[in-house]
Amino acid sequence: MMNRSIVVEGVVTPDGSLELRSKLPLPVGRVQVTVEPIPEAPKPERFWKLMESIWSALRAGGRVPRTKETIDAEVHALRQEAEVEMEAIEKLEEESLQNRKRSEANDKPGA
Repeated sequence: MMNRSIVVEGVVTPDGSLELRSKLPLPVGRVQVTVEPIPEAPKPERFWKLMESIWSALRAGGRVPRTKETIDAEVHALRQEAEVEMEAIEKLEEESLQNRKRSEANDKPGA
């Protein structure tokens, strides 16, 4: 006999019986049932209450959220910094190419 497990969701009813969400793809016969509770997903209102308590604690601790203007200025500064870095990389790459060409020209016989 093949020993294959099937996992299906179900609900324990108030009278203690088990209702399965779908039919079992097994032949008629005896089975062994193991039941494990599925943790309940947090309810949206619980999530937002938790977030509000976190934000409240942060405010009570003196935390001031950044403004849109501050965030935009930081993003702009990061982009400017990245642009300067890219220009430096391009300049270094061009210098390396020129040095390689000079080196190859000097390595040729008769140069």
